[in-house]
Amino acid sequence: MSISNTNDNESQKKHIAIIGSTGSIGVQALNVIRRHPDQYSVEVLTANTNAELLIAQAIEFQPNTVVIVDKDKYPQVQQALSEHDIKVFAGEKSLSDVMEMNSIDTVLTAVVGFAGLTPTLRAIEYGKTIALANKETMVVAGEIVTKLATQKNVPILPVDSEHSAIFQSIVGEWHNPIEKILLTASGGPFFGKDRNFLKTVTVDDALHHPNWSMGKKITIDSATLMNKGLEIIEAKWLFDVAPEQIEVVVHPQSIVHSLVQFRDGSVKAQLGLPNMELPIHYALSYPMRHADSTPRLSFADYPTLTFAQPDPDTFTCLALAYQAIEKGGNMPCIMNAANEIAVSAFLKGQISFLDIADTIAAAMAKNTFIAKPSLDDLLQTDKETRISTLNNIKTI
Repeated sequence: MSISNTNDNESQKKHIAIIGSTGSIGVQALNVIRRHPDQYSVEVLTANTNAELLIAQAIEFQPNTVVIVDKDKYPQVQQALSEHDIKVFAGEKSLSDVMEMNSIDTVLTAVVGFAGLTPTLRAIEYGKTIALANKETMVVAGEIVTKLATQKNVPILPVDSEHSAIFQSIVGEWHNPIEKILLTASGGPFFGKDRNFLKTVTVDDALHHPNWSMGKKITIDSATLMNKGLEIIEAKWLFDVAPEQIEVVVHPQSIVHSLVQFRDGSVKAQLGLPNMELPIHYALSYPMRHADSTPRLSFADYPTLTFAQPDPDTFTCLALAYQAIEKGGNMPCIMNAANEIAVSAFLKGQISFLDIADTIAAAMAKNTFIAKPSLDDLLQTDKETRISTLNNIKTI
C-alpha cells in the first residue's frame, strides 16, 4: 500500500484563480470547489467592492492572494486577514498583475462586463487555462483574444451554459465542421410581450427571471435579449463560425442549453437543469467529468419542451448585436459599453426599459468607427462611448 503525502496531493490539484469571486458565478464556483477539495485549491480570489464576502471566502478557502479592486476597502480587507497567511492587494492593476503567478493553473473570469478583458489577456499572456464566464471579453476583443490564445497555446473553456453546451456537443467532433449553432434563449420575463407592454415595465419586473438566478446586469440583459446578442458574438469567436451560422431559438424551459447541427443534418444538444454549477464544474474539470451531487434532470418533471422564434421587432437588442458583429471593428465594443451604461441607468430608474435599446442604437450611430482596432483603440473606444452615452442619457 502506498500513501501519498499532503504535498503530493496538493501538487495534483488544479490551482484556481477566480476573478470576481463574490459575484453569482464566483460564488457558485466556490460551491463546486467546496465539494471537491481533493481536485481543486483556491489560489487567488478577487472582488470589486464586496469586502465582507471576500474576507469570508478568504478565511474559508485560504488562498495565496486576494485582490480588492476598490482601494478604499483595502484597509478593511488587510486588517481582517492580518492573522492569516494571505497576501492582500488592491486596485485594477493588481487584478491583472496577480495573473502572472506561477502557482495558478486555471483562471475563472467570473467578473461581469468590460472589466474582465485586461486581466484575462494578462492570464493568457502567462499561459493560464481560461474558464471564461465573462462574455464581454470576447464581444469587445474576440479577435485579439483568440489570436493571443492561439499564439500561447492557451485553451479557452466556455462557462456560459449555452457555450458550454455547444462545446460539450462538439467534443469528439473536431473533424466535423459545424453547419449551424442553435443558441437557446429562455426569453426572459417578457417572452411573448409587445412593445406597448414593455413601455411600463419596472426594474422589479425585469429582474424577475423565470428560470435563472443571476446578477442584476445579466438578468436585465436577459430581459432585453442583449444577453443573447452578446452570446452570438462570443460564439462566433469561440467556435470560429460566421454570424449567419448562429440561430437564436427561444426555449422557455431552459433545459436544452444549446444545440449544434452538423453537415450531415445530425443535431447534438446538451441538456440539464438551469444550474450554472454544472458548466462551471465542466470547465474546471475538463477533459474529465468528476462525479458531483448536483440535482439530476428528470424528464417526468418536464414532459413538454417548446421552442419558438425570437421577436426582433420587439426585442431590438438582438438585431443590434447582429449589426455590430457584421460591422466588426470596434462596433461590438461600442455596443457593449453603451449597453453597460444603459442597463446601469435603467436599474437606477433614470431611463425606461425600451430606452435601453434606443440608447445603444444611438451610441452605435454616433461613436467613431475603427475597422482594425488595437487593444489601445478598444480601451479608448470603451471610455469615449461611456462618456457620450452618459451625456445622451441626461437628455432623455
